[in-house]
Amino acid sequence: MKMKFNFRTICHSNLLRDLPARHKDVLSRRFGLKGEKETLEAVGRAYGITRERVRQIEKDSLNKLADRIDSPQYQKVFSSFVKELKGSGNLKREDILLAKLGGAKFQNHALFLLTLGKPFERISETGDFYSFWTVDKNSFNTARKHISAFISELKKKQKPLSLPKKFSLSYIEISKNILKGPQGLYGLKNWPEIQPRGIKDKAYIVFKKEEKPLHFTRVARYIGKDALPQTVHNELIKDARFVLIGRGLYALQEWGYTPGVVRQVISDVFKSSKKSLSKGQVLREVLKQRQVKPNTVLLNLQNKKYFIKNSEGKYFIRKA
Repeated sequence: MKMKFNFRTICHSNLLRDLPARHKDVLSRRFGLKGEKETLEAVGRAYGITRERVRQIEKDSLNKLADRIDSPQYQKVFSSFVKELKGSGNLKREDILLAKLGGAKFQNHALFLLTLGKPFERISETGDFYSFWTVDKNSFNTARKHISAFISELKKKQKPLSLPKKFSLSYIEISKNILKGPQGLYGLKNWPEIQPRGIKDKAYIVFKKEEKPLHFTRVARYIGKDALPQTVHNELIKDARFVLIGRGLYALQEWGYTPGVVRQVISDVFKSSKKSLSKGQVLREVLKQRQVKPNTVLLNLQNKKYFIKNSEGKYFIRKA
């Protein structure tokens, strides 16, 4: 939004002009109108007074200004702020709103004016939400319902999604639990698809996107220049989310692949079937899990230390 107002003139030359010097200075320090915002303690030390006395001066000063803000010159500013908030579902995360209203230099001035304006209410930060400003108290309840419903849908689908229709982007901005991922979709903040941490999570995103087994060298190429093939291989083999199903070939365990060497896969096939199986049956089931040569499966099946062939030519697990 292009700057419409001269905030320095509005705040210093107009609003603060007739205040007592100390009152004017306390507000300037507390809201950072001439530099960084200062704490009650810092302002108190500067004047040799208690923080409670500083708080009282600040409150008295704001009360004095309350009588002035009804004039047309200030109402034009407030109307512009209201328009911005109403265009964002009646609420906006504080840092985003201040950047929008005040640009790079006058965010503190915008905060000062929001604090004075009667239509505006600040909702403080909680464990689930960032602090934000609103012009409608009911907007938070509406936002909370939409956010809760979207979180439930994400947990149900267990994958990033596009925003629902009629879902304000401001709802996402105030939520600490939903984030936009690298692919432009939204998900829970702790999902690796949303906030990838290191090579393993980036590899996971690659597999989720491609939806098929991949060689570790190809995964490295998809990740980009920072991923060395051997590093990718080392990370994948240590992470339970990935299963080595062939020579350098990996798949996601969540796709139904079981971990372990070919012999362990054969054992799992027998345990799952709970009966003896022919060579062809074993081969067919194992090749669903591993992309290896059929002869590799047959050689493992003929290992009499683990498997036995009965008189009917079928195999079963040798009992310990």
